[in-house]
Amino acid sequence: MDTPQRIHLITTGGTLDKRYHPLTGVLEVGAPVITEILAQAGIGPETYALTQCLRKDSLEINDDERAQLAAAVAASSATCIVITHGTDTMGLSAACIDARCTGKTVVLTGAMVPWQIAGSDAAFNIGAAFAAARLLPPGVYIAMHGRVLPYRNYVKDRSKGWFVAS
Repeated sequence: MDTPQRIHLITTGGTLDKRYHPLTGVLEVGAPVITEILAQAGIGPETYALTQCLRKDSLEINDDERAQLAAAVAASSATCIVITHGTDTMGLSAACIDARCTGKTVVLTGAMVPWQIAGSDAAFNIGAAFAAARLLPPGVYIAMHGRVLPYRNYVKDRSKGWFVAS
């Protein structure tokens, strides 16, 4: 029986990792939650490697940091990569990665509601991204709301509050 390839998880922050701070009353980007989500799904650390690249809201990510993220993807020995990212600028980061990296299957995902808040879409999106990274041919994709599409074919529809095919 073949052992599935390890997936390289790269985290950047975003809504998925936001937590309520009881003293300030605001949501703040915290430590990556993806390992907790995967553990609840019965997926252990032997199936992935984890790199924390950034810990920011995606609206705060600048072009130099996108280049840093693309460099992390390019430097990875893995051919299957999942990136957790804020939804507001996910497409910009995907384009930067696509311009600098070839031969890898890269799937960006995130959440519209933080994982620690009831009703979050985080676990569902991560599950889809994790599977897609192993099944899809090389390219850069976005996994959100039950779909995995090439990043050029997916946009965040702010009026609806979810991602739609473009």
